[in-house]
Amino acid sequence: MNEVVAGVIRWTLRLVVFAMGVVFFLSLLAAAAVLAVVWALRALWARLTGKPVAPWTMRMDPRTGWSTVYRSTARWTAQAPSARQGGEAGGARDITDVVPREIR
Repeated sequence: MNEVVAGVIRWTLRLVVFAMGVVFFLSLLAAAAVLAVVWALRALWARLTGKPVAPWTMRMDPRTGWSTVYRSTARWTAQAPSARQGGEAGGARDITDVVPREIR
């Protein structure tokens, strides 16, 4: 009896996973079909109006990504005023839970 129940559960699970795969494939296929129809309508409209068809491109310049990262690191590498430069290191006057000792 246990083998029959295990077999039914196994085949049911296989059927559910297969159905999920089919649904996923069909949704991707539908999305591609919608994109193709939109692209074809756009090309047809451009041809009817006499305008050139501009390709769909990703307007991204790799240099902008580098400059963004390079600029963002500047604020993290900036030197904070330290004790050697005449100021307190990181707000040392605000610390209240320690007792300062004399340096030998």
